[in-house]
Amino acid sequence: MGFMKRLWGYIKQLFKSTAERAMDPEIEIEQAISEARKRDQDLRNQAAKVVAHRVQLESKIEDAADNVGSARELAKKALLKSEEARVAGNVEDAEKWTRSAQSLAMRLQASESNLDSLKKQYETAMDQAEKAKSAVSQNALRLQELAAKRLELLGALQQAKMQESVNSAVKSMSETMDDETPSLERVEEKIEARKAEAMAHAELREATPEGSEMELREAVSLANADEKLEELKAELGLTS
Repeated sequence: MGFMKRLWGYIKQLFKSTAERAMDPEIEIEQAISEARKRDQDLRNQAAKVVAHRVQLESKIEDAADNVGSARELAKKALLKSEEARVAGNVEDAEKWTRSAQSLAMRLQASESNLDSLKKQYETAMDQAEKAKSAVSQNALRLQELAAKRLELLGALQQAKMQESVNSAVKSMSETMDDETPSLERVEEKIEARKAEAMAHAELREATPEGSEMELREAVSLANADEKLEELKAELGLTS
């Protein structure tokens, strides 16, 4: 079981290494930028929700404050009505307005509690909104840095490709010259070999009867030529 696990891990690592070597650097760069842009957009969407929550709380706080103010004013009016009825001796109306004031007081208390809760939520929302905006700003800067790095990497990649092309051309030229163009050393070797072969043939010819005969003929021919020259000098009256 342990062997199979190690084998499977080896196969996965081998596949990963092979895939990484096969990946085009330019495609990898574009994928990294694309993923960074997607993360930036997701972050902006989340930040927009946080800021929107803060804006909603602002509206709710405004409504809650209105409710508090309205309940307070109505409770005061109910107390005044109750006091007027009591002064006028109208016990029934006094009790009615007192009950109304009590109900409004409870409503006021609930409105104030709701307003306090909304204010606390708003403080948290404000902090969250500021952090969200800061995160968006920092990520936007990071994205700009990545975009600049992308241009730098693409430029370096193009330079690498150009250098590889030049290296390939130089290698091809070198191989062509080595394969098709004889070097001076090889030409010199061929000439020396031919000279040595010619001298060997001459030496062998001299060592044979035919060679000796030819040498004798050349000597006789040279002597005859000398005699002919002396004859011509005599005819011309030239003396040696």
